[in-house]
Formats: sequence, C-alpha cells, structure tokens
Amino acid sequence: MKYTIGMNVSRRAVLRGTLALGGTLALGAYGAEGEGAPGGHRVSVRWLGGGVVELATPDYKQIAYGDAWIWNNDGWSRFSIQKPPEYATKEGFVRYIADKHPDAVFVLLTHDHGDHMGDYFEMLSALSGAGIPVMTTGQSDMLRKGLVPDFKKAGLDPAKIVSNGGAGMNFGGVSRHGAMTAHLVTAIHSTLLSYPAAGFMLDIGGVRVYLSGDTDLFGDMKMLGERYRPNVAIVCVGDGPFTMGPEDAATACQWLGVSHAIPVHYAHNGLVLGTKAGEEFRGAMAKTAPNVRVTMMKPGETQMIEV
Repeated sequence: MKYTIGMNVSRRAVLRGTLALGGTLALGAYGAEGEGAPGGHRVSVRWLGGGVVELATPDYKQIAYGDAWIWNNDGWSRFSIQKPPEYATKEGFVRYIADKHPDAVFVLLTHDHGDHMGDYFEMLSALSGAGIPVMTTGQSDMLRKGLVPDFKKAGLDPAKIVSNGGAGMNFGGVSRHGAMTAHLVTAIHSTLLSYPAAGFMLDIGGVRVYLSGDTDLFGDMKMLGERYRPNVAIVCVGDGPFTMGPEDAATACQWLGVSHAIPVHYAHNGLVLGTKAGEEFRGAMAKTAPNVRVTMMKPGETQMIEV
C-alpha cells in the first residue's frame, strides 16, 4: 500500500481457535464474556511523554495512540531527552507513520485538556491528508457536539474520521477500526467543555490494554477489572493537582487484576512528580501487588509486552 505524504479449558480452547482466525469479532467476544486475552500475544508500547503512548502490533500494521500530544509534548525535557525526528514535527510524524504502511491507525481521545489533545486536530488532518487509514474515537457527546466546530475548522468531516459514523461511543460502548477494538470506561477527572473524561480498554494484537487517561482512584476499578479482564495497565502516576499518584495507581492496578503495568503522566510539567515517579510506582507496586510486572520507560523508548 502506498501513501502520499501531504475459565474453563474448553472455553479457552474455543477462544484460542477463534483468535487464530484473526477477527476483530474474536477480540470483542472475549471482552463481552468478561475473559482476558489468551497467552502468547505481544504488543509494542512506546511512551511519548506525559500521558501519551503509542501502541502497535509487532508488525506495526495496527497502531493506536492513547491521546494526541506529539510534537508539542513537553514530557521529554525533564529527562534531558531530545525528541527523535518522528515526534519532533508534524511532517516527521507523518513520514514515520507512512513508512510503516499500517492497515489502521486509531487515535483514542480521553479528554480535552491540552496535554492530551494538543496536537489532535493537526494529527488527524495530516494523517488523513496523507491517505493513511486513520480513525478517532472517544466520548460521544464530546465528539458529536463539543468538538464539531474544531473538526470543521480543521477541514475534517466527523462522519468520516470519528468512529461509528461520527457518533464516537459512550460508556460501555464499543468502537472498532482495523483489527482493533476499543471500549470506553469511566475516569474521574475534570474537562474544559464539561463532557465526561474517559479511559479505554483497547484490544490490540490479542492483548487487552487499559489506558487510564487522567483519573483518580475509584472503587469501580474493581468492577472494570472483573468485567474487562485487562492484561496491561498504562496508568497515570503524576500526583500533584491533577491525578492519582504512585501508591493509588498501584492499588488501581491491583484492583484491575493486570499482570503488567506501565507508569505514565509524570515529569511533563512542574506541578506533577518528576522523573523519579516511575521508581516510586515500582516500589508501591512491589508492596501492593508484587506479582504485577512493572515496565518503566523514558520518553521515546519502546518495550514489547507479552502476555
């Protein structure tokens, strides 16, 4: 493809056989049944600073972004890391994605704060303008009303670039793009336009990833764990005025029942915890749920997570 730059044993066996056929419906099925993904699957995770991550299948045919603050992201400087060319400019980013020849790029928007959607409209416009199969999703009222003027200003038709024909999804809802499936889940956080903040359960490459967005700890995380059975949590740990900190994030991971956890959303401004927050989270996790494997990264680093 060319782009122009511009449980029981029997049930597990059935699930493995269905997943082998490679359908998005299979990923939705194990979610609907409240069953986590079977073993032997991998997802690539790259932290882009702040609360933003890049997720991909090992062949990069399916790519997802947890929020869209890329070339303006301030989460690199406190680590004394210079952004690589693919994240330093809009043009470099589009070249990077186009060179992957993806079958689908899914942009998951948790809420409307600048450190989560600072490059959102430019990102969607640049990728779609380059002929890259990009789609976005998020809370339905925000996407089909609150942000509609911004979509139009960017020359984007929500009916074509927002999931479900422009409707996005509401809590408990589902959006699909390529071989990826996203479920919208609650987050406890404020927003500028007063539409609800959200997190996601993303099925990608046979792995279910919880993307916390910005949130405080809340009791229904136990229910989310029981309902969705995520394998990996990408969780905010920045503390300060905005989100939960390392200890509460460790409790969240315990309640969610994940086997892997990755701390994000720290060191990107002076009001949140600095570069040591990841280690603080690792220490809290060791006390709270020592069976959970913590993977720490610096901005720009990539880790392959296997479940």
